[in-house]
Amino acid sequence: MRLFQEPKLLIASHNTGKIREIADMLGPLQIITTSAAALRLAEPDETGLTFKENAHLKAVACMKASGLPCLADDSGLVIPALDGQPGIYSARWAQTPEGNRDFSYAINRVAQEMADKEDLSAYFVCALSLVWPDGFEVSVEGKAYGHLTFPPRGRGGFGYDPIFIPEGYAITYAEMPAAQKQRISHRTCAIQNLMRACFGSHA
Repeated sequence: MRLFQEPKLLIASHNTGKIREIADMLGPLQIITTSAAALRLAEPDETGLTFKENAHLKAVACMKASGLPCLADDSGLVIPALDGQPGIYSARWAQTPEGNRDFSYAINRVAQEMADKEDLSAYFVCALSLVWPDGFEVSVEGKAYGHLTFPPRGRGGFGYDPIFIPEGYAITYAEMPAAQKQRISHRTCAIQNLMRACFGSHA
C-alpha cells in the first residue's frame, strides 16, 4: 500500500451523482478534486469482466490523459435471481433504444425481468481503483446488501436507488437524505477501505 500525499485528485467519472458522493466523502481530507467530466476526458470502453477490472481501466485511462493521480469507481446492482445481472452492465441497462442513458428505463427493465421472481434479494458493489502517475495502484471494494421493491420509491439518489432497500431499513436509498445514504452505502464502504489503505490516520 501507499499513503496518498498528492495535493490534487482526479475523479475518473462523468456521473454527477458519483462525483458528488466521492468528493463529499473526501472533503475532510482537504484534497482538491476535479473530474473527468470537468476536464472533458473521453470515457474508455469498459471491457473488463469484473467491477475491479473496469475501475482499473477507467483510472489508468484518465491518469494517462491528465497526468494526475486518478480515482475511478465502477459500481452496479447485482441481482441473484437474474444470475447477477445487471452487474457490471448496470449502466448499459440504462441505454434506451434511442441511445440515451435513462435509469428509469433500466428500472422498468429490472421490474419486467423480476415480475415472476420470488427472490428479491440484491446488493450493490462498488470497486475503487486509485492510480498514481507512476502506475502504482490500490484497488478496494465495498458492498451493500438489501432487497428490491417495486414500484420505485423516492426522488433522491440516482441510478437504481429508488428500487433498493438496504438491510435493516424500510425505505429505499432514494427516500433517504443524502447524509444517511452516505453513512451506509456500498460506495462509503469502499471509500472507508481506501482510507484505511491509503490515507493513514484519516481512515
